Amino acid sequence: MSTWIIWLIVAAVLGTVEILTTTLAFGLLGLAALLAAGAGFFGGDAAIQFGVFVLTSAVGLGVARPIAMRHIRQPPLLRSGTAALIGRPAVVIEEVGPHSGRVRIGGEVWSARSYDETQVIPAGKTVDVMHIEGATALVYPRE
Repeated sequence: MSTWIIWLIVAAVLGTVEILTTTLAFGLLGLAALLAAGAGFFGGDAAIQFGVFVLTSAVGLGVARPIAMRHIRQPPLLRSGTAALIGRPAVVIEEVGPHSGRVRIGGEVWSARSYDETQVIPAGKTVDVMHIEGATALVYPRE
């Protein structure tokens, strides 16, 4: 059996392990084994194949993986302004209908409309802010 076929088998096993563990390390080693198989297919002897495997493994694990892990672990984007209000609870202080109304979101009073234009929400009811249009909150009653 040619050595490049062994490298293909090793690449397949490492790829399978990567799918099961999602560590990104085994996938990079599998890619290195695939490149070593390519070197063997094009006539490289076992020493060249092993050298290709070691070199590409070192580059993958030493350079590519840390960069990829940094991008994966970035904190979620902070919502600010009106986008931070979406999903927050509010209390209806003046009946909310399809055209007008008022709600208190946190400590602020906002003009509001019903998200569902067929609903009228009485004062005192708790609602969720679904969308902001300009200075008007579109709200939907909580169940």
